[in-house]
Amino acid sequence: MPKRMSAGRVRRAYQFIEAHRHEYPVQVMCEVLEVAPSGYYEWLQHPISNRAKEDARLLRLIRASFTASHGIYGAPRVFLDLREAGETCSKHRVARLMRQNGLRALHGYRTRRISVGKPSVLIPNVLKRQFTVTRPNRAWVTDITYIRTWQGWLYLAVVMDLYSRRIVGWATRATIHRELVLDAVLIAVRRRRPRNTLIHSDQGTQYGSYAWRRFCKTNHLQPSMSRRGNCWDNAVAESFFSSLKKERIKRRIYKDRDEATREIADYIESFYNRTRRHSYLGGVSPEAFEVVNRRRRRSVH
Repeated sequence: MPKRMSAGRVRRAYQFIEAHRHEYPVQVMCEVLEVAPSGYYEWLQHPISNRAKEDARLLRLIRASFTASHGIYGAPRVFLDLREAGETCSKHRVARLMRQNGLRALHGYRTRRISVGKPSVLIPNVLKRQFTVTRPNRAWVTDITYIRTWQGWLYLAVVMDLYSRRIVGWATRATIHRELVLDAVLIAVRRRRPRNTLIHSDQGTQYGSYAWRRFCKTNHLQPSMSRRGNCWDNAVAESFFSSLKKERIKRRIYKDRDEATREIADYIESFYNRTRRHSYLGGVSPEAFEVVNRRRRRSVH
């Protein structure tokens, strides 16, 4: 019994025959390629299969999701976008179409780090890596990173609510002085109105000053500090910076600080908080996570 040919191979055979039918007899090519002439003539009436048409339609949706994510979504997150839009295709089909069409999610940078683990002197580590929080404004983390521009370094400070991984405050400056941190936290305070909220940082001088401790006390914040040299104590903030740099900055050097700030604003406010699917949150964005859980709490009460 002759071996059954795959649908893809049969289709390619038909395409070859169609391309060369003015050079060689159709009957001869069908015999050589081991396909039936009747199948070839039927294919001429419907050269694209229903499956191929559906793949082409899905691919347009996949490209739209991939492009909207700035190229960072892999098949699992694209699949969630399609499912939310009402599509019923499988995750494996999405992965196959992305692989066949060269749609590959960006990968992050890997940095070797060494944990030391010395205790904090100025402020104790109250958070103790308890990154899972069940209520908003119970625990925030804050940190600073830098972005290259042709005008010089731009420093970025962020404040994240561990409950939803939402960036609730951020600020940029040309210097890394304590005002940078205070600007970011002040925005978070005005937005969220915290009460006895834990705010965790590393042991940077900006977070160890008297002005910082006084600011925290005035605004109902309880400071917490990582152990010296231990990046894992503030790993969630580090993870956000990694996402920002791999998903948007991509080793780019901006023309000036204003351009970099605009790009950061777009990433945080329009993409990360509002639409970016977060695996920790079950595949929804920080904003969506907060809205859904706010409704659940209201329905309980």
